[in-house]
Amino acid sequence: MSKIKQILSRQILDSRGDPTIEVDVITQDNCLGRASVPSGASKGQYEAFELRDCERDFSGKGVKKVIYNINKIIAPELIGKSVLDQIKIDYMMLDLDGTKNKNRLGANAILGVSLAIVKAASNSLNIPIYKYIGGVYSHVLPVPLINIVNGGKHANSSIPFQEFMIIPTVAKTFFESIQIGHKIFYQLKELLSKKGLSTNVGDEGGFSSNFNNIENILDIILEAIHLSNYEPYKDIGIAIDCAASEFYQEKDEKYNYSKFGMMHNKDNIIKTREEHIRYLSFLTRRYPIVSIEDGMDQNDLIGWKYLTKELGKNIQLVGDDLFVTQIDRLQNIGIDKEIANAVLIKLNQVGTLTETIKTIHLANKHKYNNIISHRSGDTEDSFIADFSVAFNIGQIKTGSICRSERNAKYNQLLRIENDLGKNSFFSGKI
Repeated sequence: MSKIKQILSRQILDSRGDPTIEVDVITQDNCLGRASVPSGASKGQYEAFELRDCERDFSGKGVKKVIYNINKIIAPELIGKSVLDQIKIDYMMLDLDGTKNKNRLGANAILGVSLAIVKAASNSLNIPIYKYIGGVYSHVLPVPLINIVNGGKHANSSIPFQEFMIIPTVAKTFFESIQIGHKIFYQLKELLSKKGLSTNVGDEGGFSSNFNNIENILDIILEAIHLSNYEPYKDIGIAIDCAASEFYQEKDEKYNYSKFGMMHNKDNIIKTREEHIRYLSFLTRRYPIVSIEDGMDQNDLIGWKYLTKELGKNIQLVGDDLFVTQIDRLQNIGIDKEIANAVLIKLNQVGTLTETIKTIHLANKHKYNNIISHRSGDTEDSFIADFSVAFNIGQIKTGSICRSERNAKYNQLLRIENDLGKNSFFSGKI
């Protein structure tokens, strides 16, 4: 009775109001698996292909072509197949597409079906998603990297770096980590308001105020931490996502901090590779920064090598645009070249659940940290919460705590922690 009876797809809106795809998979025993696909504004060059209509409707961002591919190409091949055959179905869709980067059907079409399949399977067996995917030993609640300041492409501000996050390492439970994040977030809001700075939020819920330089941002974050009665280093760590590919000038191999309007300082607005690395190193010595994501451009492998040598033994260096969740890039660029020490996991960068899991396993094998992540254009779908627990990942990025599409993931993790009870584990460390 776990065989697929029907596959339906529709166009819905993501958190930015842009169209995205939602897929329903219905089994013969009328169990429903429903999944929606997020979308990034800051995309890695090597991500799997996201298919859009490129017509007048929705500024060319419609997904009618995706709906056609699901209904007319994918669905006829999968009707009658068992939703329990996840790997087999994922590879069937990859064969149907037939391209390396999913250029024919679109990664958003394939991923929508892939995730709806696994949800239908868990519902058919009446097993929570995290237990269905991960098994009886899935019990680790992830440490949240809570976004409190947005910049780059995720905000209408002058900040070149894309995210500034806090990590509540003093927390003993996931619930407590959210309490701490809430306290610091709203203490920061009060500080910004007192200083006459905007408390509007960016795509991922972090404040999108204008600042003169990066140190100003980190200083006010430290002030919020202190006023919340926590100690930097001991209780709270800071993570930053530079998203350096967004302000890298490939032609002259320089990093332009003024791209989004920030002057930084008059003498050093545009930095060489070496100056940029020295600046990141300076920030880690001055502030409790424990993780840097995309510190260098996705193609600046020389810079990545230098950065890893400079900071890789002391802090977490995360590849997002660098690896785009793809096993070949993690192996060939990360492991073989000894670049970075962590990989950001975004399902829509690669396109199927099966491929994503393979990347996670490879990272674990070579002692690279995994961090499960949302996208800047997201939906209420909370799958990544279950996914993080399924593989005992230990870290999650799902934005701030003031937007419903972000809180949907936090709320699901709170439910899972409650469900696991005394069997849950929360390390508080990255």
